[in-house]
Amino acid sequence: MEISWLNWLYTSVAWVLQKIHAGYSTFLAPDSGLNWALTIVTITVIMRILIFPLFMKQIHSSRKMQELAPKVQELRKRYKNDKQRMNQEVMKLYQGAGANPLGGCLPLLAQFPIFISMFTVLQAMAAGPAKFGMTQEFVDSARAAHIFGAPVPATFFTSAADIEKFGADPVVTKVVLAVFVALSSLTTFLTVRQSVTRSIAQMPDNPMAQQQKILMYISPFFAFFSLQFPLGLILYWVTTNTWTLVQQHWVYSRYPAPGAEEDTAKAKGSTGLMGKLKRGGKAEPEPVEEPPAPKIVRQQPNRQTRSKRTGSKKS
Repeated sequence: MEISWLNWLYTSVAWVLQKIHAGYSTFLAPDSGLNWALTIVTITVIMRILIFPLFMKQIHSSRKMQELAPKVQELRKRYKNDKQRMNQEVMKLYQGAGANPLGGCLPLLAQFPIFISMFTVLQAMAAGPAKFGMTQEFVDSARAAHIFGAPVPATFFTSAADIEKFGADPVVTKVVLAVFVALSSLTTFLTVRQSVTRSIAQMPDNPMAQQQKILMYISPFFAFFSLQFPLGLILYWVTTNTWTLVQQHWVYSRYPAPGAEEDTAKAKGSTGLMGKLKRGGKAEPEPVEEPPAPKIVRQQPNRQTRSKRTGSKKS
């Protein structure tokens, strides 16, 4: 999958990998699996931090488009017989509000060259000869490293003889790779499920909702293509999926969907303190029920009956 005009990017990724590995090598063995696992995780986190602004731009663009949805529906009804005019008016509306319909693709487009670069560099290290500015010592260190007993350059389809050349047990290597592929599949599903659930919550009447649900359940199977990827690349994929999962959870909770935001405010406002606030910012005091006044019981003296004729007391 090596693309010649991306050689500058491969060289850049290889340079960053070497610097991170050299940093960890100051207190870890250069050929240790922990060193290489930390190196791959660290470069993944660095790359995700660099494209985080694109993810935030995607969120803001998505919220703006959600808010503009009723106006877009009106334009589609008004110009339903003139598709060209309808598209022009819709784009004019988006531009006026600063919304970008392609904003949701920006993080994916940014991740693709990064993935290609990691794949190409790790494949080059697995092949053996140093490329893209890497030293032979650095490549040999990667080939000698084992993560949980599996060689970093090995794939699930690497032959037993080649795995033994890396100084590893073929059975252990296959098991470790299978576990990492399963983790890749699981994190892919959870990430897509989180995104689809939010999308459906934003637009319950979205005609593409059913297709999105189907994609949610199909997406984990694409992870099984990683069986042919080196262990180091699968570790990169699991790390980036985990990062996406945590990042989406944080952003979605911080920036809820417009509809969900209103529903939450209404639910809290109907019974809570926010529902009792006046425009002046002061809370209306709640009526206090006064306890019922105690009944006063007057004790009457016992009257003794008298005789009607004499007036004397009856004995």
